[in-house]
Amino acid sequence: METKKILLIEDNPEMRENTAEILELANYQVITATNGKEGVQMAQETAPDLIICDIMMPELDGYGVLHMLSKDDNSSSIPFVFLTAKVEKDDYRKGMTMGADDYLTKPYDDVELLNAVEMRLKKSERLKKKFERTADGLDEFIKEAKSFDLIMKLAEDKKVKTLKKKETVYTEGSYPSHVYFLQKGKIKAYKSNDYGKEFITDLYKEGDFFGYLDLLQGEPYQDTTITLEAAEVAIIPKEDFFNLLQGSREVATKFIKMLSNEIKDREERLLQLAYNSVRKRVAQALVVLVQRYQEDKNKLFSIAITREDIASMAGTATETVIRTLSDFREEKLVDMKGSLITVLEYDKLARMRN
Repeated sequence: METKKILLIEDNPEMRENTAEILELANYQVITATNGKEGVQMAQETAPDLIICDIMMPELDGYGVLHMLSKDDNSSSIPFVFLTAKVEKDDYRKGMTMGADDYLTKPYDDVELLNAVEMRLKKSERLKKKFERTADGLDEFIKEAKSFDLIMKLAEDKKVKTLKKKETVYTEGSYPSHVYFLQKGKIKAYKSNDYGKEFITDLYKEGDFFGYLDLLQGEPYQDTTITLEAAEVAIIPKEDFFNLLQGSREVATKFIKMLSNEIKDREERLLQLAYNSVRKRVAQALVVLVQRYQEDKNKLFSIAITREDIASMAGTATETVIRTLSDFREEKLVDMKGSLITVLEYDKLARMRN
């Protein structure tokens, strides 16, 4: 079993030595720092599994340490436990609001310290697990989050809506009230101009969360989402979603990572849309479909999709897409039977778009 590494930030020499000794006797690897600035540097250099930090320190206090580490992606998810001689509720509230995971009041005994450390490490390990992007994966993640006494209603209130093909989930301009999780099916997100012409901004597959960016920004939906085929969507109330994010720094970090789906790819697609030829943009649309809906790129990929939707992805006219796809079929890059398109040469299309 791997020895867990703990960073102890404490300016009092006696307290630092005594706490380190207790932790080392419990078979933890302990790294010590004598002040906040040194602690921040050591946290970034050593990537500990847990940080125990005094609040009242010269140069940089514990709140400052937590603030700086929370801004760094590499250290923001490390469990953080405050040590303090103060017992005022305001101090406790301030630390927990900033994202501390626990609070130990001096003087504490060996059992209190070791129990707090063990509990936080176990919770952190569970949240580091990879959750499958499936309905079962969502349930497993919610079960883990629920074990932290957070958002008890999230699992209980999760409602699943069954949608038919071409049924709308939410519309551009309406105000968000939920976060959505796609359990089954395919969904497209698109924007419309003043003339009703669509541009597809994203595609969602089973295991994707969507509708959260506008909710976080407190703005109306910037696009419309509609099913490409029959689908099942889990609906999570916004109150439970915010409770989840605010209830624990560890849970928030894990959940945000799960939510961050293909943002860089979307930016890249928009850049290519602006500068690529029509032929490259149609190739890009086909590549995106493969990337979103099939994990094994070596297998043939088929999808029933309208030429209008491909035109919306490529930012061109439907007639242009039809001509380009005909060229691709003659070049044996794709095959077509009605609305069903089969990608025969994924690698060649991927090279073409670049």
